[in-house]
Amino acid sequence: MTQRIDFQTDPSQYRHWRVDYDGEVAHVFMDVDENGGLFEGYQLKLNSYDLGVDIELSDIVQRMRFEHPEVKVAVLRSGKDNVFCAGANIRMLGGAAHSHKVNFCKFTNETRNTFEAAEADSGQKWIAAVKGACAGGGYELALACNYIMLTDDSTSSVALPEVPLLAVLPGTGGLTRVTDKRKVRRDRADVFCSIEEGVKGRKAVDWRLVDEAVPNSKFDAVVAERARQFAAASTKPVGQGIALTPLDRTFAEDGSVSYSTVEVAMDRKARTVTITLNGPDGAAPADMEALQAQGARAWILRAARELDDAILHLRLNEMEAGLWVFRTQGDPEQVLAHEALLLDNADHWLAREILQFWKRVLKRIDVTSRSLVTLVEHGSCYAGVLAELIWAADRSYMMEDEFEGDNRPMATITLSAANFGRYPMGNDLTRLQTRFLAEPETVESLRDRIGDPLEAEEADAAGLVTEILDDIDWEDEIRIVLEERVSFSPDAMTGMEANLRFAGPETMETRIFGRLTAWQNWIFNRPNAVGPDGALQRYGSGVRGDYNLERV
Repeated sequence: MTQRIDFQTDPSQYRHWRVDYDGEVAHVFMDVDENGGLFEGYQLKLNSYDLGVDIELSDIVQRMRFEHPEVKVAVLRSGKDNVFCAGANIRMLGGAAHSHKVNFCKFTNETRNTFEAAEADSGQKWIAAVKGACAGGGYELALACNYIMLTDDSTSSVALPEVPLLAVLPGTGGLTRVTDKRKVRRDRADVFCSIEEGVKGRKAVDWRLVDEAVPNSKFDAVVAERARQFAAASTKPVGQGIALTPLDRTFAEDGSVSYSTVEVAMDRKARTVTITLNGPDGAAPADMEALQAQGARAWILRAARELDDAILHLRLNEMEAGLWVFRTQGDPEQVLAHEALLLDNADHWLAREILQFWKRVLKRIDVTSRSLVTLVEHGSCYAGVLAELIWAADRSYMMEDEFEGDNRPMATITLSAANFGRYPMGNDLTRLQTRFLAEPETVESLRDRIGDPLEAEEADAAGLVTEILDDIDWEDEIRIVLEERVSFSPDAMTGMEANLRFAGPETMETRIFGRLTAWQNWIFNRPNAVGPDGALQRYGSGVRGDYNLERV
């Protein structure tokens, strides 16, 4: 799997999905082309999916938020008879590299989290209308919806059969959503996750695995009625959508990528990538009408889209670049002005969606298995939303005082009101709250500094950076830090960083990305699952996996 995976698509390129928009209700049909796999060597039978299928779904979810803000209810259903979705394709998983399997699960988790959160974030509710077999990742698709309707007949069921069939775990939050979201009783969840055939009809309702079971003869009519009811109850702000036009990007042979606001400089030999975000190229729009007229060209949306694409590209296509260095350049006051327009109009649908999008982009950084270092240099624009990159990083370094021959404005960090709640992490705390977990009073005192450009000594005293360095020490110290970091075991770094980034309370989201991902990562390395006689390799042969029976 050496081809470059592209996360950019549009409806004209879809092979696996179609969407029918009908005013306040959208019908999202999963109709997977079995010959449309991202790689060779498997067929996507029974509406099973690979990363390519999920890239299209992610695009649908994103476009629905920006291009069709009128949609208050999305109904997810199958375009095939007798099967809803058979889950992740087994042949794909069996043949994929370990790193691809783990990154595939992470991306599908992020996609499901996005439409699951749409109701709380924007008042857009997702309904799963399940007809036929709904197994594994198919049931996880349904679980991420806000309401599940199951056909009550002899063939329709929900199931999580990964443990008995494949010796792996449901990879996209199934176990966690069953217990934390559906609140299924532990012993029933244990039974459910240990059987191949799944649960049907009334029993599925009684066990809280679905919300409603409807006779086949009435199913379509009842689904339509529920969609109308939910749309009528929605408080979602609506307006005229904007087109998410193609990104402006150029790929170089050395792995570097250029966007209009983001520069990705690759050093494969050093296993390091430098990601530079450039601040606004003009004044903030005068009002929301002007912002809407700019559409996808507006800096604050364009920068989010480009950074998001860069993160996904680097995750899947440059996996040996284990150290990411974040930089910014620009006018911090302009960054604050662009963000302030959104904050001052937070009840406007577009302002809300852009703020929520930035929240998702920053969360994607939080769960990325790379070492993250942020450099606060002269001429940088770490203000408001961009300042979050400092606290998302594992370490941050800031220039102190003037540097010889450097005429850029002094390095500063400027807080905005958004840093105190608009961009929470998966633990439901802000990055500042997570940083100062033992000192909540520090976070409160920082509110008094909103809008103040803090230079190095002030930022250091406030605890906002790891270390400040002057002209004499900067170059050598940064070089030593970066060289040391890439010399460590990547496995140890992934484990250490994931443990340290999410201090504080555990939530459903941190369990999915932390606990579940860790266990799945381990299981995907075990011979019981992926060995030559493991369950993934023997699936479909009629012979069960040959297990090492030691409990490890």
